[in-house]
Amino acid sequence: MYPRIVHGAVSQWQKYAARAQQEQQVGLRELRIVYGIWLFAFALKLTGSSWDVAWHFRYLREDLAIPHVVNTIGLMVGMAVLAYQTVTGFAVDRWGLRLAQAGVAIFLVAVPLDVLNHRLFGLDLTSFSPTHIMLYLGTAIMLVGVIRSWLKLAPAGWTRRLFGLTLWGFLLEDVLFALGQQEYGRLAIAAYDRGQSTASPELIAAGGANLRAFALGGVPVWVYPVWLILFSVLTLAAARQFQGGRWTATIVAALYLGYRYLAYLILTSLSFPPSFIPLMLLGGAVVIDLSFDRQWGALLTTVLLVAVYYATAWLIGQVTLMPQFPLVAAPMVAVVLWTGWTGLRWWQRTGHLYRPAWLA
Repeated sequence: MYPRIVHGAVSQWQKYAARAQQEQQVGLRELRIVYGIWLFAFALKLTGSSWDVAWHFRYLREDLAIPHVVNTIGLMVGMAVLAYQTVTGFAVDRWGLRLAQAGVAIFLVAVPLDVLNHRLFGLDLTSFSPTHIMLYLGTAIMLVGVIRSWLKLAPAGWTRRLFGLTLWGFLLEDVLFALGQQEYGRLAIAAYDRGQSTASPELIAAGGANLRAFALGGVPVWVYPVWLILFSVLTLAAARQFQGGRWTATIVAALYLGYRYLAYLILTSLSFPPSFIPLMLLGGAVVIDLSFDRQWGALLTTVLLVAVYYATAWLIGQVTLMPQFPLVAAPMVAVVLWTGWTGLRWWQRTGHLYRPAWLA
């Protein structure tokens, strides 16, 4: 009996999958509805995750803390849309669908592993733990899949650009989310030293004798500039390459920074600890847009990106407290950026860069 049931379920699923691969043609109104729900889902996840990192620098961890609930609701909304698209093939690209499915799967595997990790080893404040990175990775892959489907299916126009820019902003927030460890931790330690800590006594007690290492997660200081520059450049350059349009990278960076400032105002008004906002992203985004417009070479683009990021970080550091931005990381960043930009320019010149007709 059970083999027949399993065989029937598999056959039915294959029919649904075959239907999904047909990539049904839909109108702009239907696309707006489906991807509007996706935007709502990611907005909930974004709200929950931003609130969560502030929560962890104020209270001890709780599985059912309000930020976790908000993030979970966002995930459930996204999973509902994804399930509908998987079954019907409605308003989705085949490869975009597969990427979104893979992202959700990674996220769902990471959640119980993270809970188990806390049960076995206690409070895990670092944002660079394996289970936490799996959560960011799953969301990032999910976003890439949704972005691909949207860019392939949406017709040219303001809706395509608006939804696309918003999705790229969500992706930028996701890839930089791990840096909240240093952006909150550095300010939290300074507040504690001044006797103005917003952390609960229970959280401070959990930090033990080495409160500084506890707040900063034991992450080397050079990780901050390396992660910030490389992942922001990768995301913003991809947005400019695949979304298309003048000043795309700059707009995405401005959207992200605007959200961070709004979140800062709301959270601090609720007595949550403040966070550093990486304003140096805006200068880097301008360099990326200008490099695409004027076809600058890899060396010039690399030098300008490293110079702009470090110069603006130095200026910001003169007026406010921020995570350390050691110069020792600059050579490694420069080598990786030059290698990546050289490959991009070579692909563009030789025509090997994968750029389907549906891209802007």
